[in-house]
Amino acid sequence: MRRLGLLALLVIAAIGAGAGWLDSQISRPYRGHRPEKVFVDIPHGKSRWAIAGILRQNDVIRDRLAFALFSFWHVRTPMQAGEYYFDHPVTSREVFWQLAQGRIFVHTVTIPEGWTMFDIAAELDRQGVCTRAGFLEAARDTSLISDLAPQAQNLEGYLFPSTYEFTHHTTCEQAVKRMVQNFRAVWESLNSQGAANLPDGLTFAQVITLASLVERETPRKEERPLVAGVFYNRIKRGGPLQCDPTVAYASELAGHPVKVVHSKDLQIDSPYNTYKNPGLPPGPIANPGEASLRAALAPATTDYLYFVANDNGGHFFSKTLAEHNRNVARYRSLLSRDAQPVAEQKQPVHRGPS
Repeated sequence: MRRLGLLALLVIAAIGAGAGWLDSQISRPYRGHRPEKVFVDIPHGKSRWAIAGILRQNDVIRDRLAFALFSFWHVRTPMQAGEYYFDHPVTSREVFWQLAQGRIFVHTVTIPEGWTMFDIAAELDRQGVCTRAGFLEAARDTSLISDLAPQAQNLEGYLFPSTYEFTHHTTCEQAVKRMVQNFRAVWESLNSQGAANLPDGLTFAQVITLASLVERETPRKEERPLVAGVFYNRIKRGGPLQCDPTVAYASELAGHPVKVVHSKDLQIDSPYNTYKNPGLPPGPIANPGEASLRAALAPATTDYLYFVANDNGGHFFSKTLAEHNRNVARYRSLLSRDAQPVAEQKQPVHRGPS
């Protein structure tokens, strides 16, 4: 009996020592991973012991056995496959729960409405998703929309603005494909609602181009059908649209982007320059959101032929050139009243034929 008691004490002591060792291994933050930031890819179908091995190999956990034992203690809680990111010392317990909850690494990138493919490429490059050059190259793959816009030269207009989550392994081609898939899903939704009927005289590609002009001209959702209506009226008359954002886009294509369009910029020789060429440009100048797509599909029925910016983010609309010129003077007066320094007066949009 005395021996059994001693054996029991030894067993209890061993269990206590083991528990203490296990706790020390899983409860202390580990500083072993080098380099300081590490990505760890956990493949599908790996056992707990194999996962522990991958984590130890990458110096994320202190001890493979301790992590495996802790995970077996939570045998009903599976660990999820995916790519995980560690940029500071963490405990093995925290590592386990990160994998159990599937907190995989993602780049969250928000693409605002009205961004060009050049804007998107620069942002993805900045966030390390893919290179600017790689994205622009992928955006030339028009096979993704060949059934909708067979004449398209690139995917400008079809990279739908939204918030995206990309992994560390996302390629430029995959990023582009996701954006085009989003565009197609929105377009299908408009079709299912009966809202995708093309206005008289416009092709599908021209509607997307018109939507991109609307998107770049006004941030106000309620103004977009009116802006589309003005452009539609100008298109039917066969005159120049005189849209400043098309000039800015032409400059971007020429390799010297401008933030503000000035009088000298209006002389650029480009099919996208709607001051020198009548009608719509040959393709979209940005990537429109759903509100602008709806506006281009259903332009407001209006007599307006002109609009110019006001001082609160919207526009003054007018039917005649004389009225438009008064609105231009009004806009300049508002600028002076607000004491905004202007080195060179911006050419007012949609001046109309002289």
